[in-house]
Amino acid sequence: MKASAIADHENSFQSNGLDSDGKKFILTDGIFKISGSEETIQIMNCSLENGDKSFFFPEETFKKKIALHFTMGYLKGDIATLTKQHVSVPFVIGRNGLIYNLFASKYWSYHLGKTAIGGNTPMSKECVGIEISNIGPLKLIGNNLVTTYSDTDVYCTIAETEFYTRLNSKYRGYDYYATYTDAQYEAIGKLIKFLCAKYNIPKNFLFEPNRYEIMTEDGFKNFSGIVTHVNCRTDKTDIGPAFEWEKVINMVNSLEIRQVLA
Repeated sequence: MKASAIADHENSFQSNGLDSDGKKFILTDGIFKISGSEETIQIMNCSLENGDKSFFFPEETFKKKIALHFTMGYLKGDIATLTKQHVSVPFVIGRNGLIYNLFASKYWSYHLGKTAIGGNTPMSKECVGIEISNIGPLKLIGNNLVTTYSDTDVYCTIAETEFYTRLNSKYRGYDYYATYTDAQYEAIGKLIKFLCAKYNIPKNFLFEPNRYEIMTEDGFKNFSGIVTHVNCRTDKTDIGPAFEWEKVINMVNSLEIRQVLA
């Protein structure tokens, strides 16, 4: 799918609630207060019309991390994939900044993978997963940037610089990555702030370059704060240096900054 077509794709899901498999979802908007602040966050409850809840475990678990992913897909397919089996996350963020809540964040599903350091089950249980709808790494063929799925699946042209980032050096084999929208950055920052307050998770971010590297098993297991898939898997690209980390870090810490200035 071309990047320029994604807005219409997401608007279609918002209007009819149908994922790429034709499953119907009931979308209910909600506004929630971020504990300890005057800020609020908009979260869209996204529940299967048929009541199916088989893709997560309704077991309340202790949370000490927030794990960021990108979907390597588009919203309708993202929602479809994350509601098929026990590989899911509670939150998916569209390119328009809408936050879709697939199940209560106090519950869990597998989202780190069998080869994740620290163990897929214990780490998935203690990490609140957030998937950002983003196609991820891109390949340059001629004047086009294509997805990793097919050399003919054109995402954008090299002239459409708003849709991609070119790194100074390859990250896990790729020079080019799809960009995120400002609306997504704002939603990510607010959601992290909301979850940190809800579960008393410290607003700890890894320093560069450790932010983009796999951690030791003890380091990952003992860390409390914000991590990504690349911190526990060497075969993943989400989320590396193409992500504008400072935007999110500044947003997450903005409340504390305002309090100091006041």
